[in-house]
Amino acid sequence: MTSLPSSLTNSTTAAMITAALTLVSAPVAAQTQVFDSSAGPIEVTRAAGPFESPWGLAFLPDGRFLVTEREGRLLVADAERIVEVANAPDVAAHGQGGLLDVTLDPEFASSGRLYLSFSERDDDGVRTAVASATLSLESAPRLDDVKVIFRQQPALESRRHFGSRIVVAADGTLFIGLGDRGDRDRAQLLTDHIGVVARITPDGGVPNDNPYRDKSGVRPQIQPEIWSYGHRNIQGAALRPEDGALWTVEHGASGGDEINRPEAGKNFGWPQISYGRHYSGRTIGIGAEAPGMEQPVHYWDPSIAPSGLAFYEGDLFPEWRGDLLVGALKYELISRLELEGNEVVREERLFEGAFGRIRDLHTGPDGAIWFITDENDGAVYRAAPQGR
Repeated sequence: MTSLPSSLTNSTTAAMITAALTLVSAPVAAQTQVFDSSAGPIEVTRAAGPFESPWGLAFLPDGRFLVTEREGRLLVADAERIVEVANAPDVAAHGQGGLLDVTLDPEFASSGRLYLSFSERDDDGVRTAVASATLSLESAPRLDDVKVIFRQQPALESRRHFGSRIVVAADGTLFIGLGDRGDRDRAQLLTDHIGVVARITPDGGVPNDNPYRDKSGVRPQIQPEIWSYGHRNIQGAALRPEDGALWTVEHGASGGDEINRPEAGKNFGWPQISYGRHYSGRTIGIGAEAPGMEQPVHYWDPSIAPSGLAFYEGDLFPEWRGDLLVGALKYELISRLELEGNEVVREERLFEGAFGRIRDLHTGPDGAIWFITDENDGAVYRAAPQGR
């Protein structure tokens, strides 16, 4: 059994601390609905809320979970209470920016370390940043040792396409999915972090095997954190359990949402190639394919506005193990994608229109599918076979 931090091992102390905390919002009584699926009836229960425009979800070892709100609050929650965590980084909460993803370090149970992505302002504009911190639960929840370990270069005045998912690989390195900030042509450059997957060490350094590490001294300077490029706006990312490969999902324009498998040094084409069109109806770039540019594993046309992405790894839905789950903002659903190797062979759409814009989702520690809705009164939901 994984040991918990000392702040979580004394149940009496934890109970006394919890009773003294300031309640952020009163929880709403559990509400349950049942839906048909290929795996049989699914019971979806509202597990916690309300939250104001939640964006990221992560599970703590003690059964509670962390939720980020775009306006800048990090919250510890369960079915009984929602409590704000002090010392969250200052964010530039405008447009699509704010406090975005939260991810636990693999050694969180002993270290308390986590990572947050957010939009921050400097004199030149706004950019995506990533900070590391230590979560303390010894008294009122707070973050200690908050340190920004990555800043997207350059900062721009755009209010769009911050990307922002964080994935920790088996070797401890961090993948950061970034957007093109609405300046699409920059996604084909290697001289900045616009429209790329970045890869860094836990302290913000550059891993030795990054594809452009040894080219960072040339002029114009290539950014050594770049792992892959030519991305529009990455909204979900996860490691495939069977091989540790990184998979991502990103917004297209009018159509052309993509699932990709980013690999070192690969160009994924935006905005030179796309299966979508500009919102005006004009063709994007030179078409759907070109030499030297990668094809997506899967794409949607029309767009579903994808959000979080996860591989289902639990035991409650054994027939879905290894499948991809993708949240959607536009159609307010979860897309279950059945895979054969690296090919999508079947799609099943779950809960369409029932709960609102689905922003993030995960396989929970209990094997259920957990997701959050991006609304002013958003909530955390748990989906499991009926009666489980």
